[in-house]
Amino acid sequence: MPDLSLETALGGIVCGIDEVGRGPLAGPVVAAAVILPSTIPARLTAELDDSKKLKAAKREVLAALVLESSIVGIGLASVAEIDRLNILQATFLAMRRAHEALGRPVDAALVDGNRPPPLPCAVQCVVGGDSRSLSIAAASVVAKVHRDRIMAQLAIEYPDFGWDKNAGYGTRQHMEALARLGPTPHHRTSFAPVAQMALF
Repeated sequence: MPDLSLETALGGIVCGIDEVGRGPLAGPVVAAAVILPSTIPARLTAELDDSKKLKAAKREVLAALVLESSIVGIGLASVAEIDRLNILQATFLAMRRAHEALGRPVDAALVDGNRPPPLPCAVQCVVGGDSRSLSIAAASVVAKVHRDRIMAQLAIEYPDFGWDKNAGYGTRQHMEALARLGPTPHHRTSFAPVAQMALF
């Protein structure tokens, strides 16, 4: 389970940053930055974990608790930005926007992964950070819930692709709809499966 050992070792004001949505064929990439409070609600310390290990209902509850108790910034990079910049640079852009959305400076950022985004503070990358750092876990849950809601809204307009269930990943339903209907404006044309469909 994640804890605060990395935050404590860095000292000062530390935010955790994580992103969701690098792999899907559709939708934005979403990042969140979280500064946990000095007194953290007991439920967060007991239950926060990598968002992929939590059921959707629990993610919703924990995300609401993080938003209520912590300083949170959310940043997005659009499909157009992903196609123009590439997914790595778009992810960095979303992370910078999340950091800026905190509305206050931090001494350091703990970032999930092994590639440091360009931020105006010290950055420590943590591989598997959403399972090790409580603030990164909080960011992963907030980012996941936020992106899932975006994809569920898009699914209302484009129901054939099943985005409310697959969040834009290349599931069988998604790929069959893509082959049948072609790409939507929310598809990433720089991703090979979408680019191939766009040729027909």
